[in-house]
Formats: sequence, C-alpha cells, structure tokens
Amino acid sequence: MSQTDSAATRTPDSAAPPAPLADADAAALAKGGRTNFLGFLLRLVARLPFLYFAGRWYGPEAVGRFAFAVLVIELVAQLATLGLKRGLAEQLSAPGADHRIVVWDGMFVAFVASAAGSAILFAFPQLMFPAGDVAGWDRWMATTVFAIAGADIALAACAYRYDIGATVRARSVVEPWVISFAAFGFAFYSLRDGLILSYAAAMIATFFTALVPMVRHYGGPGVWRPHPAQLISLARRNAPLAAADAIEWGTRRLDLFILGQFTSPAIYGIYYMAQQVASLPQKLKTSFEPILGPVITRNLAEKRLGAVAAQVSQVGFWIIAAQAGVALALGIPGEAVMGLVGPEFVSGTTALAFLLAAEVVAATAVVSEAALVYVARHRNLVISLATLALQAALSVALILVARSMGLAPIHYAAAVALALMLALGFASVAKAWLLARILHAPVNSLRWALVWATAGAAILGWGATKLPEWAELLFGIPFILGIYGWLIWTRGFGPADRALFRKHPEPAEAPAG
Repeated sequence: MSQTDSAATRTPDSAAPPAPLADADAAALAKGGRTNFLGFLLRLVARLPFLYFAGRWYGPEAVGRFAFAVLVIELVAQLATLGLKRGLAEQLSAPGADHRIVVWDGMFVAFVASAAGSAILFAFPQLMFPAGDVAGWDRWMATTVFAIAGADIALAACAYRYDIGATVRARSVVEPWVISFAAFGFAFYSLRDGLILSYAAAMIATFFTALVPMVRHYGGPGVWRPHPAQLISLARRNAPLAAADAIEWGTRRLDLFILGQFTSPAIYGIYYMAQQVASLPQKLKTSFEPILGPVITRNLAEKRLGAVAAQVSQVGFWIIAAQAGVALALGIPGEAVMGLVGPEFVSGTTALAFLLAAEVVAATAVVSEAALVYVARHRNLVISLATLALQAALSVALILVARSMGLAPIHYAAAVALALMLALGFASVAKAWLLARILHAPVNSLRWALVWATAGAAILGWGATKLPEWAELLFGIPFILGIYGWLIWTRGFGPADRALFRKHPEPAEAPAG
C-alpha cells in the first residue's frame, strides 16, 4: 500500500458513512454540471454538421484514414500532458503553492513532451498513416500535439478556479463549430486532406480559446523561469497518473486499433462514425470532470473521506441518469441516426448500440477513478491495465468467433464494441469496490429508478421506430428523451438530485495563490 493509501485509511473520518454534500460542494458540482450540460447540448448541435459532411461528402475511406491519424496524434498528446489534466488540481492544492508558477511549469512540461512526441511523428509519418500514402499536409499534422496538450493544461487550470465556462467555450462551441465549418470549406480544396486540415484548425482554435482565460486567472509567464528540479519531480510524481490517463484514453481507442488490423478502411470509417455518435453522451460524463477533481482534492486535504464517497456516488448517479437517456434517444432510432451520416453507415447500427451502452456502463468507473487517482493511484493503474488487457483479449476473441461463423466484416465492428462494453463493466465494479474499501464508505451510483425509467422509455420509444426516418429523428428522439426525463425526475430524483437544477450561491473561488 502506498503512503497515499495509508494516509487515507488512517484518517479519523474514514470510518464515517458518506456525509451529505456540503452546501459549497453541492453548489460547485451542480453549477459545473449545469454549465457543462449546456455545453453538451451546444456540442451536440455543432457536431452534427461535421458528421454529415464527413460521412456524405468525404466518404468512409477518407473518414477511416482521418480516424487513424487522429488516433495516433491524440495518444501522443495524451502522454504529453503527463497526467496534469487531473494532477494539476493536486499541485495547485499543495500548501504554499505559487499558482502562477505551478501552471506555467505544467504548460512548459507539456510542451517539452509535445516537442518530443511531435518530432517522432514528423520523422515517421507512417505511424499516423500506415497505408504509406504520405503527401501534402500529412507530416505537419504532428504539430497539432502542442495545441491539444496545451488546451488540456489550460482548461485544467481554469477548472481549479471553477471557471467551467472556459471548457464550454473551448470544447463545446469553438472546437465543434470550427471543425464543422472547416470540413465544409476544405471539401472544396481537397477531399483527401480536408478532414485532417479541419481537425488541425479546430485544435489550434481550441488552444487559444483556452489560453485566454487561463492567462486572465493566473497571469502570463512574466518573469517565470523553468525550475528543472521541480519539473523533474513533477513528471516523476505524475507518472502513475499519466499512465492511468493514457490507459483510460486507450480503452476508448483500442477498439479502433484492433479493428483496423482486421478490416478495410471503409469498415474502419463506419465504426469511427458510430463511435463519434456514441461519444456525444460521453461528453455528459466529462461535464463533471473539470469541477469534480478540485472538489475532491479539497475534501481529501481536509480528511473528509465520507464526503468524497458521497460526492462520487451523487455525481455518478447524475451522469448515469443523463447518459442513459441520451443513449436511449440515439440508440432506439439507431438506423435513422446512422443513416443521417450516410446510407453506407447504417450497417454500423449494432456497433452503435453497444458503444452507447458502454458509455453508460463506464460512468461508475470514471467517477470512482476521479478519487482513486489521489488516494490509490498505483492500484487504480493496475485495474486500468487489467481492463485494457481484458478488452484486447475479448476484442480479438469475439472477432475470431465472428470470422469462424462466416459473418461479414461489419460484424467485427459490433464485436469490438461488445468487448469494450464488457471491459468497462469490469472496470466500474472493480474501481467502485476499491474506492469504497479505502474510504470505508459505500460508493454506489446505481438506483432502481434507472431500470424503470429505461424500461419505460424503451417500450414507449419503440413505437417511434415505426415512423418515417425523418419523423423518427425529428419527433422520436425528443419523445424518448421526454418520457425518460419525466420518469427519472418523478421516480428517481430526490431533493439532493434536484439540486443540480437549482441555483446556488456562487461557490468561493480557489485561493489566488
């Protein structure tokens, strides 16, 4: 057991049952959730044009090529943040920390790591484009690593000051609208490079949108100078957290990588588009991540472990309730949703259903990990590694079973999606159990109301699939969301849950440092 783990279990509060959320914590979590839920809706509206243009104008082959390049670039960017997306809150919470120096140290470390990663990709562009058709702007895509990693650090710094609006502007307004408009414009320049150029434009715009509020909160670098000893210590301390972040990211990309080894770019492109649709409810989960980390670190610093268990359970239920509703609304009329992207993509409907279910299943693991990365980072890393290994084994096994049955390659996409859902289910059970054991308090985000609301929405929403495709999308999706929302509100939400929709006094900002 690590020193962090031991300290957690020795605290006097550790044996206490989960306390109700403190007013300030409830205000912070509810305000952050409301703000980012609005961001989710904005992102949903803004992302749809990109899916339409990519699917209908560029086609599955171009989408598949683009998807693999983005997969590699985002992996390198994830590693370049060195775990500071979540670890920065812990560094800023340290007694006597100079917030400006901590933030710019983090940005400098991320840029150094980005330089190393982008140099490798620039020298070996075949890592991004394994088909070998490297030309035009392909090699320069490596430089987007700086923008992705830098935006992550800047938004993590803003979240510590409870500025969730910065994340909404960057991730839910600028990023999706820029990539949608750019995909439209670059289609007239090159159907080969248009998607890649659109992605680069969106990442650069997102970085500068995130950098402005960060500078407003902490100031510019000014007379700041790198502190080599502190930077080395920071990188070493964050290694387990960086690995956990990379593994968590990897579980959402391993399916793409494995599928790419067994299918053509066209099948790969169809699965990628299904994944993009399924990632829309995933943004609901990330709605709480920027605010949950700072709230948890403050309660851990005050040894209020029971409060941490209550926060994880409460936010977990909010996320699952919201994700289940969106998953039903997109999954029940799944053929119509995929058909909106393009007729060639309808065959990915089964994969879409499994991917949407996986997002719901994963919620408990994500909120539990939000605390585990501070109290049991090494054991959390072990569970994450086990999850990744289980996903890989299940993916290959299910693809081989589908192949032995003579099924068409599109069924391989459903196989890797099912493997992802099963692996994330394992992670949710294991991480919730570990966190409850460390905090000596129950961690449970599931309620029977979720079952009744899901069943009611599924039964009544099935009728929407009998409508014409346009009506299924225009009327069916709002109807399913409405039925589900009414059931979960009347049968599942108690007074504490409804705090999410009430205005609270503004929570106090973090110390300026």
